[in-house]
Amino acid sequence: MRRSLWFPAAVLSLVLSLALTARHVPADITPAPVFGYKVVHAYPHDRAGFIQGFIYLDGVFYESTGLNDQYTNPVTGQAGRSSLRKVKVETGEVLQKADVPPQYFAEGLTDWNNRLIQLTWKAGLGFVYDRSTFKQERTFAYGGEGWGLTHDGERLIQSDGSSVLRFIDPETLRETGTLPVTDGNRPVEELNELEYIKGEIWSNVWQTDRIAVIDPKTGRVNRWIDLSGLLTSAERAGHADVLNGIAYDAARDRIFVTGKLWPKVFEIRVVKK
Repeated sequence: MRRSLWFPAAVLSLVLSLALTARHVPADITPAPVFGYKVVHAYPHDRAGFIQGFIYLDGVFYESTGLNDQYTNPVTGQAGRSSLRKVKVETGEVLQKADVPPQYFAEGLTDWNNRLIQLTWKAGLGFVYDRSTFKQERTFAYGGEGWGLTHDGERLIQSDGSSVLRFIDPETLRETGTLPVTDGNRPVEELNELEYIKGEIWSNVWQTDRIAVIDPKTGRVNRWIDLSGLLTSAERAGHADVLNGIAYDAARDRIFVTGKLWPKVFEIRVVKK
């Protein structure tokens, strides 16, 4: 009889202990919530563009396209040639273009004052252009691989394919710090194309249809945006590669996304799943 009374009491004690423990689990080990999207508008785009960097500025897109002389563009069938491009939003027409030397695989792109700053993949070399003329003003060196690039108004923010973002002084172009990125207690690897939107860093994760929205102070993923299904199966059959490209129109609060060799740019609105 005493044993039968003791057993429920022990179970109750264990349950209460687990409940109290659960209340004190650090918030940072909880995975971030996942949101969906609604397409506001779809715009035509040159599907030969292997999009690596993508920004919206003063009514047009600026794009950094990748591939070099070691790769064949599956759309054109020719050896790849990286470029810097100015593109009309409504039609996808390329308004201005500067080719990158064929040995370089261009990557992330951002603006700073009246300049455009472009990374390359493995060369450790970046290019600085005059935004109006696309004339190259200087080059600079940086550590690690070059993947994505954006800025928060004070610092450049670079991804290198790892789970760590790098901060760079926009004038000296020297690294000033790093930011490990985690979802709960898990590092988020292969951070790719970047955009800074309303105080958060948005990052494509390579080979996925997800965007990580990152707190720039803590490195924690605040939420995920699942963009599965943007392209139809027919559109994907035409050599379309992975989702890669986030641009933000701050004046009209518009978010644009696209991908490598995608025939469209999508204006989206984030919604709860």
